[in-house]
Amino acid sequence: MDILKELVDLSVGALALTKERAEKVVKNLIRKGKLGEKEGKSLVKELIQKGKKERETLNKELAKAVKDVVGKLNLATKDELDRLKREVAGLKKHKH
Repeated sequence: MDILKELVDLSVGALALTKERAEKVVKNLIRKGKLGEKEGKSLVKELIQKGKKERETLNKELAKAVKDVVGKLNLATKDELDRLKREVAGLKKHKH
């Protein structure tokens, strides 16, 4: 059951998992004889890929949430501000 607990802990922490941390945990499992060398390398690769995908998903969800909040606050976006700056600059040219 120790290996199961360690793997669950590792999976739960995959979002913040660094390659070094994954390698350290897997090496510990190999040293304890709970995991073979080949399985360990495969597990490290899988955990790193899973962590990367989870980070990408989190970044997308966070960007969407921020966009939703900005929309609800009725704040101008950078594109809208840039467009307004161009319009003001154009109006200033016509005035002079």
